[in-house]
Amino acid sequence: MRFRHRAAAGFATLLLPFAGLVGLASPAQAATTATATYAKTQDWGTGFEGKWTVKNTGTTSLSSWTVEWDFPSGTSVTSAWDADVTSSGTHWTAKNKSWNGTLAPGASVSFGFNGAGSGSPANCKLNGGSCDGGSTPGDAAPSAPGTPTASGITDTSVKLAWSAATDDKGVKNYDVLRDGAKVATVTTTSYTDTGLTAGTDYSYTVQARDTADQTGPASGAVAVHTTGGTTEPPTGDKVKLGYFTEWGVYGRNYHVKNLVTSGSASKITHINYAFGNVKNGQCTVDDTYAAYDKAYTADQSVSGVADTWDQPLRGNFNQLRELKAKYPNIKVLYSFGGWTYSGGFAQAAANPAAFAASCKSVIEDPRWADVFDGIDIDWEYPNACGLTCDTSGAAAFKNLMGALRSTFGPNYLVTAAITADGSSGGKIDAADYGGASQYVDWYNVMTYDYFGAFNAQGPTAPHSPLTSYAGIPQAGFNSADAIAKLKSKGVASKKLLLGIGFYGRGWTGVTQAAPGGSATGAAPGTYEAGIEDYKILKTSCPATGTVAGTAYAYCGNNWWSYDTPATIAGKMTWAKNQGLGGAFFWEFSGDTAGGELVSAINSGLS
Repeated sequence: MRFRHRAAAGFATLLLPFAGLVGLASPAQAATTATATYAKTQDWGTGFEGKWTVKNTGTTSLSSWTVEWDFPSGTSVTSAWDADVTSSGTHWTAKNKSWNGTLAPGASVSFGFNGAGSGSPANCKLNGGSCDGGSTPGDAAPSAPGTPTASGITDTSVKLAWSAATDDKGVKNYDVLRDGAKVATVTTTSYTDTGLTAGTDYSYTVQARDTADQTGPASGAVAVHTTGGTTEPPTGDKVKLGYFTEWGVYGRNYHVKNLVTSGSASKITHINYAFGNVKNGQCTVDDTYAAYDKAYTADQSVSGVADTWDQPLRGNFNQLRELKAKYPNIKVLYSFGGWTYSGGFAQAAANPAAFAASCKSVIEDPRWADVFDGIDIDWEYPNACGLTCDTSGAAAFKNLMGALRSTFGPNYLVTAAITADGSSGGKIDAADYGGASQYVDWYNVMTYDYFGAFNAQGPTAPHSPLTSYAGIPQAGFNSADAIAKLKSKGVASKKLLLGIGFYGRGWTGVTQAAPGGSATGAAPGTYEAGIEDYKILKTSCPATGTVAGTAYAYCGNNWWSYDTPATIAGKMTWAKNQGLGGAFFWEFSGDTAGGELVSAINSGLS
């Protein structure tokens, strides 16, 4: 169950200052400025909904309000509404929105939040004073300081300077925030931050604090990239593309920020966001919650700033926007189709122009028009069989890609993920991939999944062979044959990307270590039998040999094949020698926390 909105009617609310922390106002305090009271309005075990109410108990208007409190370790705000909520460690601060900061005498305003954990707030402050109204100052908060400027940037430090804020009672000091967290409090308008990491992106803002200890709004942000390190954008003209799966934010717990923490974001050029659906001959967003509604806390987000309930865009799309702000070299494409959703392409192919127009409408939605740089079509497979069988005809794919290029024009990327079946009379021969190539920037050639436990009795064989080998179960089922066939159909080498799987395919009941053994079924996998992520296999069943340019592993009675950093290095050398446009992979979450497979692709193509 997702608790993302305000409490429904019917929940009883006991609105009292929290016991032992904020006393009830006595008659002698009735003329004081303001009070802040807290109530827990929902509790679902692993989380809760909280509500704060600020009331002006004075005789003059209150122009702004800031509520501060501490949560015990393990309790946090996950989303909020009607206030801008930030944190520094276990200390939380809520500031009024632009439209609800002014309170006339006797007026009140509430804001709420969803929380994780079970703790209660402590050490409440309202505008720097007591939340019970005993000593709340009535003066206005300071203005925002000027946006900092950065100078003297080194591998580990940066000097910041900003113009002063103003306040009717005087500015006492400034809080310096790095990626949303306070790192220093200074009395001057400059600060040198040290102990940074080389080759890393940071964002700095500044807040003023007045003599009543009220903090004003944050300044504009300045982006800083320290020198040195290994996080400079990729060099050269090779495409280094990874698929990011929409559903990975659930069971896999893989988010856009993981691209940053793994170091992968600095080593890629493109991201395909997978997948949009194809329904009634039109492109459509699939999981709207994951795509643009899921709220991220400050520590989960790329920018270090928490989502609010009323911001126009949240979810993966907003996180991709934040990623592009930090890594402006990255281009993002929206990928439609895939194994599950390819059944919708038959209807789309019947009216390519209408399909293309619907896709452009999705990609240029005003809420996220700046996020996407193009479209990727993953039709599995035109005029052939995948999950379902398509009979659209050999020209359907070419017509569809032509309509997309005509509609999107030259300023968008138009690409497609295509079959790597290099056999005679196979899937490459079923559609006009050569004719369609004039309309695409490149093809993602899916040079993996050739062999696997979908043939439960084997024979065991590498699922991503680079070349043929003695005993290969099917002629033409390898990368070299697929690339050669596409070239023979007129596809330029630079428009072909070699595919890498960040996972293995495996059998159980195997009695021989070498390829070609019999099996009894699929080996156990975390999410699906017969499939396992590289990050698991590298330790659970380490590689014991190589065949056809890829690795295999025999452990117990299980047999797996997968690519390692070493085999990827060999494949990247081959790709460069073939003059290919680069490489792509499926998909980010199969890599290690340190992104070692992405690093191997980057190093191999650089």
